[in-house]
Amino acid sequence: MIVLLIYVAIFVAAFFLVKLFVHKTTRDFTARKTVTFGDESAVRPNRIASVVSVLTIFLLWGAFTGSAWVPGFLHAPGPFVGDASFTYTAEAEGVEPDSATVTVRVFPVGEEVEAPEVDPGEGWAKDDSDTVGAWRSGLIRVDRNDEYGRDAGHTVVAVNGTPIAPGGEVITEFGRVGMSPKGTLNFEPRKGWQMEPIWLPPPEAVVARLKEIAQDGYRDSTLWEHLGWSLFRVIAGFFFGALIGIPLGYAMGLSDWFRGWFDPIVEFMRPVPPLALIPLVIIWAGIGEVGKIILLFLAALWIMAIAARSGVSGVKISKVHAAYSLGASKAQIMRHVIVPNSLPEIFTGARVAMGVCWGTVVAAELVAAEKGAGMMIMVASKFQLTDIVIMGIILIGVIGFGIDILMRLAEKALVPWKGRG
Repeated sequence: MIVLLIYVAIFVAAFFLVKLFVHKTTRDFTARKTVTFGDESAVRPNRIASVVSVLTIFLLWGAFTGSAWVPGFLHAPGPFVGDASFTYTAEAEGVEPDSATVTVRVFPVGEEVEAPEVDPGEGWAKDDSDTVGAWRSGLIRVDRNDEYGRDAGHTVVAVNGTPIAPGGEVITEFGRVGMSPKGTLNFEPRKGWQMEPIWLPPPEAVVARLKEIAQDGYRDSTLWEHLGWSLFRVIAGFFFGALIGIPLGYAMGLSDWFRGWFDPIVEFMRPVPPLALIPLVIIWAGIGEVGKIILLFLAALWIMAIAARSGVSGVKISKVHAAYSLGASKAQIMRHVIVPNSLPEIFTGARVAMGVCWGTVVAAELVAAEKGAGMMIMVASKFQLTDIVIMGIILIGVIGFGIDILMRLAEKALVPWKGRG
């Protein structure tokens, strides 16, 4: 929630700053268009907003992971590391209550440290020491070196002067001191706002892992082989999905019989997630490459069919009547009116289908894949190698974004009339 609020605040501040200081000093002829609302050609990506957006995500990632690539003053409060202490008060049968101090050395996870040496003191309750990893918690048996143990009714009744009972807790400046149902104290150091590396590693850890896998490979295959196999599966599945889906969509858009016959099938299969089809694909096609491509084919098929159908249905009837009045045949209307005017919808559907295929490739590579970015992610997740998981996600996103850019360029070259009526 804190990250979301900061992100929204940066978005709002950047919007007004760019409007105030940048747009007033530049010439934007788009604003001179008579009609901009609803005109796609009048709405273009603001490059400053794109750069600020990416930088914001990077800075938030670095700030909440304590990254060395982000200035220290931007870091969110991190976990407590160092020597913490608290005082407990204990009671035992036949003696007055006594107090002692516990010193806990909180260390970064992965390091080896020893408990600090402390003077036990002169009372029957002796000072103690222990170690706890950052972001962790640990039970502390304060009675283990006291002169009166549990056999003498040893009971902790207060921490730092605040009464405590089984199931209760006391918040100190170093963290939380709780008491288990059996009366044992549990110390949990202050965690701060930063994420533990096992949940979200800093950017430099992900980049270091990328360099390592690019040089040494992962599970007997190079990084480029993993990405190449994923790319091949996605392109193959998308190709066959478009090869069948586009003609099917045209047929549904031009024929009431085809529309009535296939509409229930398409509308039934469209909301079914590809993940739900994995068991059937395994039963029907096995666990080889064919099964993976079939799964991606089904992910793209229905999207492309709906996009083509929508493109045909959206052609203005006035254009068809104009072509007929000029003596065009049905084949000429199909070639010069229907297809050109439906291409914008088909390209939009293709971009959506490609994104869905990239999202499905991880699931497809769960089916006994030996190579692929999805396989790399799933294997790493089993061993909690979060840096490899994030690296794989970023690579899939970058490649998918690159493909989307290529499709945008192709659309711009092949369908220059999109958004112009």
